[in-house]
Amino acid sequence: MAAGIATLFLDSICLYLLFVLVKFLYKVWWTPIWTQKVMAKQGIRGPRYRFLHGNMKEVMQMKKEAMAITMGLSNDIIQKVQPQFHRWINTYGKNFLFWQGPKAQVFVSEGELMKEILNNKEKTYPKQELAPYAQKLIGNSLVSFEGEIWSKMRKLANHAFHGESLKNLTPEMVASSEMMLERWKKHEGKEIEVFEEFKQLTSEVISRTAFGSSYVEGKDIFEKLRKVLMIAHRPPPSKFSFSNIFRGNGGENEMQKLVSEMRNEILEMIRKREKKVKSGEAESYGKDFLGLLLQSCHDPDESQRITVENVIDECKGMYVAGQETTTNLLSWTIMLLAIHTDWQEEARKEVQDIFGQQIPNPDGISKLKIMGMIINETLRLYPPAMGVIRKVNREVQLGKYRLPSNTNFYLPILKLHHDPKTWGEDAHLFKPERFAEGVAKATGNDVSAFCPFGIGPRTCVGSNFAITEVKIALSMILQRYSFTLSPAYVHSPVQVLLLRPQHGVQIILEPLNR
Repeated sequence: MAAGIATLFLDSICLYLLFVLVKFLYKVWWTPIWTQKVMAKQGIRGPRYRFLHGNMKEVMQMKKEAMAITMGLSNDIIQKVQPQFHRWINTYGKNFLFWQGPKAQVFVSEGELMKEILNNKEKTYPKQELAPYAQKLIGNSLVSFEGEIWSKMRKLANHAFHGESLKNLTPEMVASSEMMLERWKKHEGKEIEVFEEFKQLTSEVISRTAFGSSYVEGKDIFEKLRKVLMIAHRPPPSKFSFSNIFRGNGGENEMQKLVSEMRNEILEMIRKREKKVKSGEAESYGKDFLGLLLQSCHDPDESQRITVENVIDECKGMYVAGQETTTNLLSWTIMLLAIHTDWQEEARKEVQDIFGQQIPNPDGISKLKIMGMIINETLRLYPPAMGVIRKVNREVQLGKYRLPSNTNFYLPILKLHHDPKTWGEDAHLFKPERFAEGVAKATGNDVSAFCPFGIGPRTCVGSNFAITEVKIALSMILQRYSFTLSPAYVHSPVQVLLLRPQHGVQIILEPLNR
């Protein structure tokens, strides 16, 4: 009897293990091979799927080789930062299939198809789940939400960073820029590394405008943020490991500790506000982003309330977006103006005509046409995000293609911004005059050709905030200094969450005679 039970138990174990094995092979072998054949019949081909790792091994090798190559002062950066796409586009065309582990990724660069995916009118193409490190960093926030909660959080963010609310933030941006320029006085006539300076500036601005706190109070949060990003983007190991596909690059415990500490610090900021309102020391939670979130958290209508965890995650998300995007945009703009001093002079003349030596004001900021052209051209050449990912949860018809479920789309912003068919054979050159008559004219009314902050309903909510901050900082710099690129500068764009200068941006700072 006992022997029979033992035999039955062993048979059950064997059947279970067989089931697990079949399910595993179905996912990592049969499905990729079947998907590859289905797509090839429709004319979408790509690099061959390799068991388990897909194309990740060759991608790592291409990136390693690209990073080892020193490039000159060229804006033709695709083969440097995305060498795999540079090669595959030339081999397979505008649309192709590649593999991130056993996960199918369809690279789509046809404008009409991109617009259909990003507009997502039928809710067919939701955002991909965040990478593990990003999920740890910003949790459930506007970046990751879908549906009703996304609409609710989007309205709050729109109210905080648009229209009159944005005008009210201008004095804080000016004050933060003045603090930065005070530090710059000791570098006059010398070299200064501005990437780190802009990180401090944007940290100060986002703290003061979004959370009403100084950089001193928020500096620990930003330091932890920086560490989490650096852990997440550690260089790949010299040898490929399958664990990179399923478990990331390590450092999970270290990241979790930092994220927990960030949460506690933000929670302390929240508790301080709540305590002041409860004691009658303050009449409201404040008019900044944190204040608006807390008002929603305590809304009399329970159906409209958000949770404290929502508030914390939105704060972390705003820290990430508010610092990273603007820091990189300022850095690339200064780098380009340091090279193209003719455009630097054009921008300075415009600033002097509008503001003289007075501090920037909201009305004048809206009149900075030449600076707007320069910023747009910088965003074209060096977009913050180089691409966006959307997923397919069910079989869909996209244009002439029938795509299977459980597939991701990769939409290449960087490639579109450098496409000669839209921008001409000089697409890699810095030519702000492209935007002299606006974005629509520059792109031939193809809105998908220029999308540094995305397109469709999920366009970055903080884009106006970032552009305003950049215009203020640039105006105040141009009022005081001229600058050229330092011989120490090494041009090496790299992706660390967003597109950034790997070795910073060094310029020679010369005070203007005033």
